[in-house]
Amino acid sequence: MAQTADITAYTPDAGSITMFSTSWCGYCRRLKSQLSADGIGFTEVNIEETPGTAELVEAINNGNQTVPTVIFPDGTNATNPSAKEVKARLAG
Repeated sequence: MAQTADITAYTPDAGSITMFSTSWCGYCRRLKSQLSADGIGFTEVNIEETPGTAELVEAINNGNQTVPTVIFPDGTNATNPSAKEVKARLAG
């Protein structure tokens, strides 16, 4: 059984987010494109390549590996948020 990653290791700096994704996720590609267009910084973590992160996403999403899952600087998270929601939550 894989070790679950520690969420605090993925908590981003103020003004940016951490986005858990996969290479094949269309919702992830769309959100990345929208965030880039809005000038919102993000760190992408591929849950298929980074040990423990698929389990972390499962823990956040009640047993589902749903992406994109986003971590905000205050340690809260959102699953498949819109760029508008991300922008609003970062604004405070």
